[in-house]
Amino acid sequence: MTRFSIALFSFLSFQVFAQGTNELRNQLQQIISSKNATVGVSIKNIEDKDTLSINGNLKMPMMSVFKFHIALAVLHKVDEGKLNLTQEIFVKKKDLKEDTWSPMKEDYPEGNVNLTLDKILRYTVSHSDNNGCDILINLVGGTKYIQKFINEQGIKDFVIKVNEDQMKTWKNLYINTTTPIATTELLEKFFKGEVLKEETTKYLYQIMVETSRGLTWMKAGLPEGTKLAHRTGISGTNDVNLRVAMNDIGIVKLPNGKHLIVSVYLKDITEKKEDTEKIIADITKAVWNYFIR
Repeated sequence: MTRFSIALFSFLSFQVFAQGTNELRNQLQQIISSKNATVGVSIKNIEDKDTLSINGNLKMPMMSVFKFHIALAVLHKVDEGKLNLTQEIFVKKKDLKEDTWSPMKEDYPEGNVNLTLDKILRYTVSHSDNNGCDILINLVGGTKYIQKFINEQGIKDFVIKVNEDQMKTWKNLYINTTTPIATTELLEKFFKGEVLKEETTKYLYQIMVETSRGLTWMKAGLPEGTKLAHRTGISGTNDVNLRVAMNDIGIVKLPNGKHLIVSVYLKDITEKKEDTEKIIADITKAVWNYFIR
């Protein structure tokens, strides 16, 4: 093949991709345009490097999505040998706060129990345990350490200043933020093994696959049995039915063995919960259908 032929092939391939992404963008715009929420989406095919975003640089409240970032910081310390997945951590009764989502508290209502770091990570990442989250934040030295660590990965659009217990205050729900594009960049770095060692990368990927939350969100937009490593986040609503955020971010394995990153954030939502879940599912379904063609 001559250099001219290669250049022509590349140009035509780009044209086909550009037309396709315009079609996908239009579909996504139709899904979100009439909704009572601000929606940000970032998509990337890791192997082919195809990208698309809508409001990709918009700062969005993370909610429990930040448990992915916290897990990265914790596992980095495992990589350094400063922590170990089998080490036991004494969980006091006062560590298990009331009035918060905590399967750990349901299992150990009186606390005062030794749990391995592995078990606390699984509670936090796979089951979105808020008490487990704050135990991990304290274990690594607080939110400042996590902020510094994520920034060191080249991710600048990221802010973490409050923990789950502090987010019981309404105004604090807007403090921890990132952007859809920054999320996709970090997920890609993680998947490629550029953040953690191989063993800890596989470990975190797997416990994200085992996520038990948000089954009617991103997962509902994918065919049954599709491998999805993801992390969800949701706030409650106030007395005028305003929900600060509902988010789902993840890595989808395509039938051809390639991997697709989908980062979906919604903020300032007045849709019903089930309708908001459907927005995320519909976005994911449209993206899936485009990339398997």
